[in-house]
Amino acid sequence: MLATLALEAGRAISHVDLADELWSDQPLGNVRNALQAQATRVRRVLDGKTGQGPAETVLRAVGNGYLLDIAPDRVDGTRFLELAARGTALLHDYPDRALSHLKQALELWRGPALLDAGDGLRCRSAAALFDERRLTVWEDIVSARLAVGDNRQAIADLSQLVAHHPLHERFYEQLMLALYRVGRHSDALDLFHRLRGRLDEQLGLEPSDRLKHRYCDILCQDSRLDEPTAIWAQRHAFRVAVQ
Repeated sequence: MLATLALEAGRAISHVDLADELWSDQPLGNVRNALQAQATRVRRVLDGKTGQGPAETVLRAVGNGYLLDIAPDRVDGTRFLELAARGTALLHDYPDRALSHLKQALELWRGPALLDAGDGLRCRSAAALFDERRLTVWEDIVSARLAVGDNRQAIADLSQLVAHHPLHERFYEQLMLALYRVGRHSDALDLFHRLRGRLDEQLGLEPSDRLKHRYCDILCQDSRLDEPTAIWAQRHAFRVAVQ
């Protein structure tokens, strides 16, 4: 209940929507009584921990529902999304500043998103959003490191990311570029073939055109790979067929 209300901090959620989130697969005799009991438990947890006085002023019964009466930026999930958005907006023009915001965003994580929040649709959807955004924040952090010339730290980050997300092509593409830039050309090419083997074995798929373009550029030792634009650019034509 607390997680559901925190996702909509400052906005009322109706009894019907709350009950559907908390007990969608269970018949209830009296929805209001069940929610009142849950609200009492939540207030007991919140009492004395909010810094805003009695918990009743934070978790409020309003009209036909409940409201968590706090500013949205007091919720870590909201703060994460805001910091991530700021970092992404600064990435191309100010990668050093972007890196600061993106790292602050990741520092808010303490484990899987909404791990104990139940199986309701709102929380499951929010958890999926947070997890996906976390991956793109890592992509942006690595891009920022590459943009400021910190290739070795990018390699360290990406080595762990590839191990944890063995089919995430963007991490492979970034790692191939970083390896190439520190002179590890053969490692960059070998990485492509490792992913290609995994994709074929597990999914019956080929690497994306974007990744194939990166492979061809490295194979040709294209001088543009050392330019800042190589971090963002997606090539649209092959020069060498990938065998």
